[in-house]
Amino acid sequence: MNAAGDAASPACCPPRPRLLVVPGLHGSGIDHWQSWLQRRTPGSRRVEQLDWSAPDLDAWVARIGQTLQAEPAGPWIAVAHSFGCLALVQHLLNPEVDASRPVVAGLLVAPASPWRFGLKAQLMRRVASAELTVLASSNDPWLPTEVALGWAHAWGARLTDLGDAGHVNPASGHGPWPQVLPHLERLRQRWHSAQRERAAHAQP
Repeated sequence: MNAAGDAASPACCPPRPRLLVVPGLHGSGIDHWQSWLQRRTPGSRRVEQLDWSAPDLDAWVARIGQTLQAEPAGPWIAVAHSFGCLALVQHLLNPEVDASRPVVAGLLVAPASPWRFGLKAQLMRRVASAELTVLASSNDPWLPTEVALGWAHAWGARLTDLGDAGHVNPASGHGPWPQVLPHLERLRQRWHSAQRERAAHAQP
């Protein structure tokens, strides 16, 4: 559904979510695919951490909330990478999250290992509030596909194996990355379809 269609029939079609970029440790530089994606997506926003080198989950989650609070109400689709994936999952698990600015779907690209950060027990829970897709790599040194599959199942997410894509960063050849766009669009369409189905069932 294009933007015009969304605006023309708000009763049947939900608004188009904006893009929230959630980088991992040390941020995403200008040559990172997240920066490329943000540059080509009008209205997108990036979560900026106070200390990119400190994997403090609570602080990172707080910054996600603060970034959303600074924006107008409306839905979001988040695209997270590495430790940013863990922060996004924890944000979505928060029962007190702001319902007026929901992250309705998330693309979790090359998640960091919760186990390595002592977060296994905290994060091994199902996310019921958002459509999630994990993009994993078979030779990712942080979380290879065979391990990521268990986490995707725990979070209630779909998983796509990217093959030998490393940690899906510039070091593995992922600067401009057009291949991410179909994954993002499928996620958006699944959410829109679910919203239309709920609206149809709600009609008397």
